[in-house]
Amino acid sequence: MTDEAFTYNGGRVDPGARADIRYSISETYLGDPVRIPVSIINGEHDGPTVFLSAASHGDELNGIEVVREVAHEWSHTNLHGTLVCLPVLNVPGFVTQQRYLPVYDRDLNRSFPGNAGSTSAKRMADEIFRNFIRPCDFGLDFHTSTRGRTNMLHARGDMAVDDVPRLARAFGSNVIIDSEGASGTLRHEATSAGVPTVTVEMGEAHRFQRLLIDQALDGVASVLAEYGVHPADAVHRPGWRTIVTSDQKTWIRADAGGIVEMHYDSGELVHEGDPVCRISNPFKDDVVEVEAPFTGLLVGKLENPVVYPGNPLIHLVELDEPTRRAYERERSGTMPERP
Repeated sequence: MTDEAFTYNGGRVDPGARADIRYSISETYLGDPVRIPVSIINGEHDGPTVFLSAASHGDELNGIEVVREVAHEWSHTNLHGTLVCLPVLNVPGFVTQQRYLPVYDRDLNRSFPGNAGSTSAKRMADEIFRNFIRPCDFGLDFHTSTRGRTNMLHARGDMAVDDVPRLARAFGSNVIIDSEGASGTLRHEATSAGVPTVTVEMGEAHRFQRLLIDQALDGVASVLAEYGVHPADAVHRPGWRTIVTSDQKTWIRADAGGIVEMHYDSGELVHEGDPVCRISNPFKDDVVEVEAPFTGLLVGKLENPVVYPGNPLIHLVELDEPTRRAYERERSGTMPERP
């Protein structure tokens, strides 16, 4: 909690001021700077320092619009604390519309907290982490599913770490996946460094999906209200919520190659034994029906309808009976959302 200036290598933003900068994190083959856009809004009132980041995978676009709208369309006249908005972390990947850094195909989101004397990816990660992540009190990191798949809006965080449950719940999504996160991810490394961080998964790569963007913006507003950053806003509490551990979820994978006909969409409930999709050859005379192994919520699914054996088809999370009933009541319109 601070009412002091936010400082980074080469600059400072005093209370009551904002800065929109392009911060150099590397150089191209021609020696030109590789610069990421950063917006820093420092409120006049004391409060936490919060980061919002997106596009550590360069083709994951939904989060970019979330962070841009918070930085440039929301009013922050009564801001308590500081917002650090990083809409495009992986600029080289974004420019080429690739998931990974084009240099040796490295994953920026497996390179944190970085190392100033290591690979190009880790040097970029070090500049980002040291200047804009470590000074914060907590953060939200926005992602989509990888190319060819999609996710319903949900949060991911290590619920065993102090302050992560509060942050994850404040975002207000129906589903929270409780996981530590892979080593080198921004979420894992920031949380390990004492900056509780939650990943927000939403939709698919290579597009803006307005409904999901609006839902995520509601989640950001709820978080800022929870921590008093925007004290006039209200915290969003969903009508139902499930916190999913590793033994309550599974990726169902194809046991045959072919063309997939999906029967359900993300966010829909499937019951044990229901046929969730079918796989067939071009003549439709060799059909494999894929059934749900348990009753649960379809959190993610295949969008590109072709598979090899072993390719993922759907991401299914288990719902207990009370949560399932609450889900069904909300879907039928009989359960109003709590204030």
